[in-house]
Amino acid sequence: MPFSASTNPYSNGPASEQISNIRETLLLMASLADRNLSLAIRALVERDEKLAATVEKEDSQLDELEISIDELVINHMATHAPVATDCRLMLVASKISSNLERIADQAVAIARRSLELNREPLLKPLIDIPRMAQIAEGMLRDSITAFIDRKPELAQEIIKRDKEVDAINKQLARELTSFMLEDPATITRSLNLTIVARCLERIADHCKNIAEEVYYLYQAIDIRHERDKNA
Repeated sequence: MPFSASTNPYSNGPASEQISNIRETLLLMASLADRNLSLAIRALVERDEKLAATVEKEDSQLDELEISIDELVINHMATHAPVATDCRLMLVASKISSNLERIADQAVAIARRSLELNREPLLKPLIDIPRMAQIAEGMLRDSITAFIDRKPELAQEIIKRDKEVDAINKQLARELTSFMLEDPATITRSLNLTIVARCLERIADHCKNIAEEVYYLYQAIDIRHERDKNA
């Protein structure tokens, strides 16, 4: 899913060329991470080894983009005296790129597990994992939309979805544990599916992190640890 960088979400004035480059590179990275996650899930569901190979091959491009964003941020901070809003953008852009890179890494892990799973018969209909993936993909896309369209309220809503992914992951872990206890022949497949689910749970965590950074960008309020205080 391509993201447009046509508007400036953090200032009413025109963005500097360097800031525009940071935003455009970040949105390109988000588009690639979204694509690789989608391909990894398709590789698993469709048992397609070519798609899995594509995900692993394209991961290096995201690594390079993360480095590019860090360099752009450092260069901007070194050559300008940015105002508070721009300082927040620099900090947030670096953190978002890090989370996007980790999402892409989890997509590679899913693709690799799909190759393992394709070597054996399907253990069970894939229902829970595609559902987790659907929620996580929605979280990723909406978090970037919140960044583009300056919607901190959308960022807050995204954070709540993480609990749904956690709940599905726990339920699936219990089910797969039962498979392994009842039939040792299912252990390898059950473990691979458990790892895939765990990857999706981590992806949702990274999407939540991005949403929290977007909220901080526009509201100047750090909400990362509010859930700990309310626990």
